Amino acid sequence: MQTVDIKSINEKIKEESAFIDLLTMEVNKVIVGQNHMVERLLIGLLGSGHILLEGVPGLAKTLAINTLSRAIKSDFQRVQFTPDLLPSDVIGTMIYNMQKGEFNIKKGPIFANFVLADEINRAPAKVQSALLEAMAEKQVTIGDETFKLQEPFLVLATQNPVDQEGTYPLPEAQMDRFMLKTVIDYPKLEDERTIVRNSISGKMGQAVNPVVSVEEIIRAREAVKEVYMDEKIENYILDIIFATRYPEKYRLENLKPLISFGASPRGSINLTMAAKVYAFIKRRGYVIPEDVRAVCHDVLRHRIGITYEAEAENITTEDIINDILNAVEVP
Repeated sequence: MQTVDIKSINEKIKEESAFIDLLTMEVNKVIVGQNHMVERLLIGLLGSGHILLEGVPGLAKTLAINTLSRAIKSDFQRVQFTPDLLPSDVIGTMIYNMQKGEFNIKKGPIFANFVLADEINRAPAKVQSALLEAMAEKQVTIGDETFKLQEPFLVLATQNPVDQEGTYPLPEAQMDRFMLKTVIDYPKLEDERTIVRNSISGKMGQAVNPVVSVEEIIRAREAVKEVYMDEKIENYILDIIFATRYPEKYRLENLKPLISFGASPRGSINLTMAAKVYAFIKRRGYVIPEDVRAVCHDVLRHRIGITYEAEAENITTEDIINDILNAVEVP
């Protein structure tokens, strides 16, 4: 009976995920060689999760989300975070109307489908909190009125790992709100050659056509929930998460002094959801261990705290995740 179910789920997922190729093709008209980043943006979009992108300037982080929003017939807003930014600059404020003698609400840039929080670590904690409240609750309160944010709602925050002068690091609790933290690397040589040629010939800004509707994205989000996950895969995910908290139980005693805190239950939820979306993107109606391993670094790299001892030995969260993935038994 179960085999029949999986077969029908598989067929449904193949049908529902047909737009993925079309969307990726449209985004790749502008974005060259950053397939990992584009894939992670789709995971956040279909998994209802926000994304933190880290990379040096000039790696098309802003361009990627702008292009994605144009390919989806949706609203896009960009907020450049600076040290003098106020919460009202993000969520909106009440303005006094002298003619009518009353206060009117002026909505901020948070009221969009795609919000790019550029260099989020440049703004003070108050502004970060205002943004993250909207991310967590999917609503904004201005004065005594509460407004629901429109779906799909995706926040893409970027931060520059190089220049740390005048920045306000995100607290762990805020970092945990992001479904994925994706580290962007330089493009390959051939890809960069294409970027240079396209830029000089003026092809870089070629028109991106809206190929997917907001309704299709919302329908796909519902379909993602139906992707089948076996109990063995669930146990595999939980073992990975618990290994970040109690490494000694997984024969990883050497990691105990290197980890200050492990992933929270939000990590388990997001790893499960990201694995399902990854299977969906690959046009499959069921999750396999490779799906979990493919998204594991992006889901966990900002959820594991490392000790001073680990820093002294130049051990990163990447190394810890690799050790865990090598130690935890694959179903």
